Order: sequence, then structure tokens, then C-alpha cells
Amino acid sequence: MKKIIFYSFLKCSTCRKALQWLEKNNLKFHLIDIVKEPPLLKYLNLALEQYASDKKRIFNTRGKSFRSINIDINALSREEIIQLLLGDGKLIKRPFLVYEEKKIILGFNEIEYFQQFM
Repeated sequence: MKKIIFYSFLKCSTCRKALQWLEKNNLKFHLIDIVKEPPLLKYLNLALEQYASDKKRIFNTRGKSFRSINIDINALSREEIIQLLLGDGKLIKRPFLVYEEKKIILGFNEIEYFQQFM
């Protein structure tokens, strides 16, 4: 069975679409509220490795939390980025999906989900 950890914010329409897609395709997953419980350090590190060429992609750049911090992500160290993300789950791009503890999928793209899971 595929292991999927799905970090979501229930008020997020993109998260709800992704959730519906997973359910419609009968995929089992562990749902976690990203605001109450941000992704584990090992998953944030995995995301930073995966998106090393574009660290800003890990952030929810359209959200109020991100707009309020007004910093240059590329000027931050890895540790500073991790501390920001652990401190406020709303800063993290969502949904934040962990697949088999080896791959992070940010946001929801139906084609990407289909290619990964079907």
C-alpha cells in the first residue's frame, strides 16, 4: 500500500480539491492540519532538497502570513527557512503531500497526482 501523508488546511480550496481527488481515487492517506501541526523537520528538509533550485516554491507566497513577513527567501539559510516554516504552518505551500517518505508534492495538479499515484 502506498503511504501518503497529506498536510492540509481545511479552509484552503486547493486542499479540498486534492482531498476530493484522493478520495475519489480510493487512495488511503493520513490527514494532518498543517496549521496545528506543521510538517516534520525531516519532511521540510526533504522539500528543501527537492526544491533546492527554487526554495520560494515551498512557501505559500499568496497568503497573508507570507506577505506580512516581507523577506527575501533566497537570502535565508536553510536553518532560517526551517524555523520560519515550523513557526507558522500557513507559510507552507499546501497541500503538502508526503509520498512514501521519499517525495514531496506541493500544491495540487491533477495530472501530477495521476502520474504519481495511478
